[in-house]
Amino acid sequence: MLCIEAKSIFRSYGNVTAVDGIDLSVESGKIFGFLGPNGAGKTTTMKLLTTLIPPSSGSITILGIDASRHPLDVRKKIGVVLQQPSYEPTLTVEKSLEKYGMMWDVDAKTRRKRVEELLTAFDLQDIRKKKNDDISIGQRRRVQVAREFMHDMDLLFLDEPTAGLDPSARRGLLDYIKGKVRDGLTIFFTTHILEEAEYLCDEIAIINRGKIIAVDTPDELKNKFGREKTIKIRIGKVEQDLSSILQEVGDYDILHDEGTVITIHSADSEQVLVKILQVLQSNNITIEDLSVVPTSLEEIFLTVVKNSNESNISSGK
Repeated sequence: MLCIEAKSIFRSYGNVTAVDGIDLSVESGKIFGFLGPNGAGKTTTMKLLTTLIPPSSGSITILGIDASRHPLDVRKKIGVVLQQPSYEPTLTVEKSLEKYGMMWDVDAKTRRKRVEELLTAFDLQDIRKKKNDDISIGQRRRVQVAREFMHDMDLLFLDEPTAGLDPSARRGLLDYIKGKVRDGLTIFFTTHILEEAEYLCDEIAIINRGKIIAVDTPDELKNKFGREKTIKIRIGKVEQDLSSILQEVGDYDILHDEGTVITIHSADSEQVLVKILQVLQSNNITIEDLSVVPTSLEEIFLTVVKNSNESNISSGK
């Protein structure tokens, strides 16, 4: 079942087209990552999907509801954590959670239970009596995300939810999100931290200049766009000038840091490796270690966006 279905949606601001005819399909019970460089159209797309702004054209269906015709019905079933900070400065952490539950008409017994659960899950117990104005930016962000879980929802939009969090808090939040998805929640997730998307998301869309340029699982994106592989060769002490003896071989770098490492980064890395091994062997140079470094999602992202930009330039756009 599709939780989000957007067809040919456009959104313009004057002469600027922020979202340029995109299609999106998000299955229920999944974590859908939405990635793109600054100014690519991520925030505008999220505002469209959460009914904060209407599309210039196209259709959006959220949880089976026509979002343009029935935006209030959509808002009753979703949660939204935007990138902009949002907190009640004079309220304590626990009162903020309590207030949010009251706003969503959660009964008193359930509110108390959820407040305690969220204070524990988001490691907020020690600051529960502190006012939001008196806690750190990272702690406020944790409160901002935690309070969204005070109410029941079928779909949650998270826009850079881990901004300002330390690595431990970040991983705790991501694991909490994973647990909620196992319980049936669907997540629409934007981030600039590509390791997060790789760790969390079932499927990823990459947007650039208002257009979707790739959609697939993290593994399939790597298979499609990760043709370049990185191979590292650590060698023993050498007297020869490596640059000189490897001058016939391309696509490599030499790094002298706690030993000598030759790094190959190429779409033809295996062929380059064979050539380098032949040269090293003929010069009696000992190989201490050889390793293949998997292509990261960040490398895929940079490749896809770069190819998209080059395509736009060549077509005169």
